[in-house]
Amino acid sequence: MMLQPGQSAPAFTLPDADMQSVDLSSFLGKKRIVLYFYPRDNTPGCTREAAEFSDHEGEFGRCNCVILGVSRDDCLTHAEFRDRHGLSIGLLSDPEGDVCRRYGVLQEKVLDGVRRECVVRSTFVIDKRGVIRHAAYGVDPKHHAAQIYDVVRRLKS
Repeated sequence: MMLQPGQSAPAFTLPDADMQSVDLSSFLGKKRIVLYFYPRDNTPGCTREAAEFSDHEGEFGRCNCVILGVSRDDCLTHAEFRDRHGLSIGLLSDPEGDVCRRYGVLQEKVLDGVRRECVVRSTFVIDKRGVIRHAAYGVDPKHHAAQIYDVVRRLKS
């Protein structure tokens, strides 16, 4: 089930790298959200994507937008990833994959004869009312932050 622009963003409450709860509803009426899902901390593509979002966080902030990355890694792994690479964006932990499922970013793959659920790199732009304004599945991490910034910049509300 892939989400589409115009749909309400599925609610979530997840812990961040500091084990503090982050709730979608706390941003409603206040900020836009770039919610991106990535496979794993400390892999080349995921590091590039997180670093690019961190590098452009100020620009997103001027558009009244917060950036949140979600993976199935635990909070401690997120904290190490953040600290090792100097990341400033929020990293949320979804170890059971519940939020990943609600956003349609888990895909079953067979690797070496073993069935596994894998996160498909995906990004959602959510407006202040909690409506998805942009949804992209299977994105390329290279220059992705700049592409999403262009989307955010063009939003009217």
